[in-house]
Amino acid sequence: MTHPEAGAASVGDDVAEAVDTATDLDSAGRDDPPRPPAVANPRRALAVVIGVVFIDLVGFGIVIPILPFYVRSFGVSDAFIGLLAASYSLAQFLSAPTLGRLSDRIGRRPVLLASLATGGVAWVAFGYAGEAGAGFGTVAALATLFGSRTLAGAMGGNIAAAQAYVADITPRDRRAGALGLVGASFALGFVFGPAIGGLLAADPVVARADALFPAFVPATAYSLPSFAAAGMSFLAVGVGAVFLEEPKRTRPAGETAGRHRTAIGQFRDALASVTLRPLTVAYFVVAVAFAGVQVMFIPYVADAFGYDATAAAFLLTYVGVLGAVNQGVLVGRLSRVVPSRTLVAAGSVVLAGALVAIPATGLVDRAVGDALVGGPAWLTLPLVALLVALAALSLGNALVNVSLATLVSASADDADQGAAFGVTQGASSLGRTVGPPLMAVLYTVAVASPFLVGALLLVPVAVAFGRSGE
Repeated sequence: MTHPEAGAASVGDDVAEAVDTATDLDSAGRDDPPRPPAVANPRRALAVVIGVVFIDLVGFGIVIPILPFYVRSFGVSDAFIGLLAASYSLAQFLSAPTLGRLSDRIGRRPVLLASLATGGVAWVAFGYAGEAGAGFGTVAALATLFGSRTLAGAMGGNIAAAQAYVADITPRDRRAGALGLVGASFALGFVFGPAIGGLLAADPVVARADALFPAFVPATAYSLPSFAAAGMSFLAVGVGAVFLEEPKRTRPAGETAGRHRTAIGQFRDALASVTLRPLTVAYFVVAVAFAGVQVMFIPYVADAFGYDATAAAFLLTYVGVLGAVNQGVLVGRLSRVVPSRTLVAAGSVVLAGALVAIPATGLVDRAVGDALVGGPAWLTLPLVALLVALAALSLGNALVNVSLATLVSASADDADQGAAFGVTQGASSLGRTVGPPLMAVLYTVAVASPFLVGALLLVPVAVAFGRSGE
C-alpha cells in the first residue's frame, strides 16, 4: 500500500462487495436445528480450550518486555527489533491456514498439542541465543533468535484450530460469546505475561536462578523469561493431553478434502468467495489499522506525556483488563440482541474514534488538567482523556474482532471451520506484518499520523458492514 487513502478506498470496495451474503449466514445460522453435542461435556471442553489458549498466551506475553533489550544486547541496530517482531507475524500468516486446514483433516486436539509442544522447543532455543552468540558470534545469535522466533510464530497459527474447536462445541447462536472468551483469554495473557517476564528479568531473580541452575543452563535476564515461556507451552500441552477431548464433527471428504492444500491456494479461494472475501479483507485492514497503536503507543506516551516504560506498562495492563471484560462478557451479551454485522460496524466507528482521540490527548493543557481534576498530581486531565480514549479503543477492538470471528464461523460449513479461521487469522497476521513498519515510518513524519491513518482505514469497514445491515 503506497498511499493510505488510496488503499482505504480499494479496501472499501472489497469489503462492501457481498458482505450481505456473509452476514445473512450469521442470521440464518441462528435458526439451525439442534445438533448432538460434539463433546460429552461442552462447558468443560470450552473451559479447557480457553485455559490452554490463556496459558499459551501468558507464555507469549512473558517475552514481550525483553525483546528489544535482547536484540540490543548483541550490539546491532534497532531495526532488528522490528524485523524480529515481523518474523513472528509473517510465519503465523503462512502457517495459520495450513494448521487450520490440517485440524479439519486430522483433528483439533493433535494440531493444538503438537503446535504447543513445538512452540515450547522454540522458546527454549530462544533462551539459548546468548550462548550461541558467546560461542559463535553475533550472526549465530541473530540466526538463533530469528529461527526460534519464526518457529514460534508458525506454531502460533494454532489459534485457528482453537477457534475452530470452540465453533465445533458451541451452538451458532452462542458462538459470539464463546469466541469472546477466547479473546478474553488473549487479553488476560497479555496482562499477566509481561508482568511475569519483567519479574523474571529482575537482578535478584536472575542471581538466584544462576546459583540453582546447572552450568549448561544459562541464567540471564533474557533466558529466564524465554524458559518460562517454554514452560507455559509445555504446561498447556499437559493440560490439553489430560483434559482436552477431540470433538465429534463433520470432516471434509471427497472433493473438499483435496482442496486448499497450500496457504496461497486457500487465500486465493477465500478472496474468490463472496462469503469469505469481505471477512478476510476486513481482518487484514483492521490489523493494519491497529498496528499504529501496537508499535507506536509506547513511543507516543513517552514523547507526549514523558512516561517511562513502567508507566506505559500500567497503561497496557489497564487496556488488557478492559479487553478481558469486553471480550469475555460484554460482546457475548450484546451479540444475543444485536446482529454481528452491526457490531462490526459499530465497533469500527468506536475504534476509529479512539484512534483519533489518542494523539489529541497530548494536546490538552496539563495546567488546566491539574486545576480541573484535582487529587494526586499525576491525575491530570490529559491522563483522564487518555484513559477514556483507551477504554473506547478496548471496546471497539473487542466488538470488531469477536463479531468478525462469529461471522467467519457462520460463513463456513462445520467441516471447514478450521480452514476458514486459518485464512482469516492468516490475513490478520499479514496485517500485523505489514502494519508495524508502515506505521513506524509514518510516526517519523508526523506523530499523529499512524493513529489518524488507522482511523481512516477503518472507515470503509464501518461503511461496508453498516450498509449490509440496511
